[in-house]
Amino acid sequence: MPTAPSPALPTPPPEIRANQHIYSDYFDEEFVWELDKNILQLLDRVWFRSELVGFENYPQRNNPGTPLIFASNHSGMAFPWDAMVALSHLWRKLASLSDLPRPLSAPMLSQSALMNPFLVRDFWKRCGCVDATTLNFETMMYYQEHNLMLYPEGVPGIGKGFNRKYQLQRLATSMIRLGIQHRTDIIPFYTINGEYLNPYAYSWDWLNNLSKKIGIPFIPVGPIVLMVLLQPWFFYMAFPAKLTFVLGSRIKPYELTDKAHDELSREEYQELSSQVRTRMQAEMDAAVQQYGQKPYRWGEMWQRIRENWRYFPFFLPFAWPAMFTEFEKQYTKKGKRGIRLNLTSPGAWLRMIWRNPFTLSFFIPILGWIPIAIRGYKGHKLGQKM
Repeated sequence: MPTAPSPALPTPPPEIRANQHIYSDYFDEEFVWELDKNILQLLDRVWFRSELVGFENYPQRNNPGTPLIFASNHSGMAFPWDAMVALSHLWRKLASLSDLPRPLSAPMLSQSALMNPFLVRDFWKRCGCVDATTLNFETMMYYQEHNLMLYPEGVPGIGKGFNRKYQLQRLATSMIRLGIQHRTDIIPFYTINGEYLNPYAYSWDWLNNLSKKIGIPFIPVGPIVLMVLLQPWFFYMAFPAKLTFVLGSRIKPYELTDKAHDELSREEYQELSSQVRTRMQAEMDAAVQQYGQKPYRWGEMWQRIRENWRYFPFFLPFAWPAMFTEFEKQYTKKGKRGIRLNLTSPGAWLRMIWRNPFTLSFFIPILGWIPIAIRGYKGHKLGQKM
């Protein structure tokens, strides 16, 4: 159950109190534990090889009763593996899980099962994500059990294309407004090499606007498009970019103005957002220069593959559909702390496919998209915009 707000804090407005069910509606801590133990640790160890830079002195709240706002750039034209890897790495590293940020995610990710990894239902929300609507963001500012994390570029950050890699798009002014209102700090961190999860995929706004109407936030146009048709699992594909997360300098939005949050005009908020964006862009450019010149580190990857060969083929993307599907099946059947994916026995991948024949759809050219789309859009619902 969520912790009640501190008496020192203002009483939340009625609409905020009524919305506080979002703290626990879907979040399943056991699901996260098992997912990390059975899947994400292996993928991170071999495929993504993530590193945290500057997180040794982990940021603590300037206002004890109010969560910090962690903010990062998104990777262009890629499924949001960058967020999954960042959070799973922090999950393993932090001594206190109360320091772990819970993400506010684009509502489009939860509208249909298709936008959940390999159609695992409610994946993002079970991992702690909350739809990034204005009401939800305002509600989460009263949440004391975890900090918050968001990608303030929103969907345009994911869909910006390789032609605009590492170029921060317009930042949501709500981040600035709520930082001022609640006098809490923004903690930027920069995702380096994430742009190479799906390189050379380009973006056109008119095409993305059309794709949003069917619940897909963007369509990458590049070498991977043909493979998505021929092998549907490529829709969730990530190239083995070495993800590096670099902590930036703390931003105090309430020190950027001498006005109260309700005295600022929309134009003034946009100007403050532009100031923050300029500062973050400069720090990210420096991080790219230092950590982004060799995005794949092929030698390191081959070394990790040799060290983890007994897990073959599960660290390779074509095996991920069977692994995620088997995980979901076992979790549903066994529940909490009862899962153990056997990834080292001979023929384990084929046995997973045998037990979960739907997985074959991810390998059927073109026609495989028919059952995937039917399952993916079942119960599809319209989302709200932030």
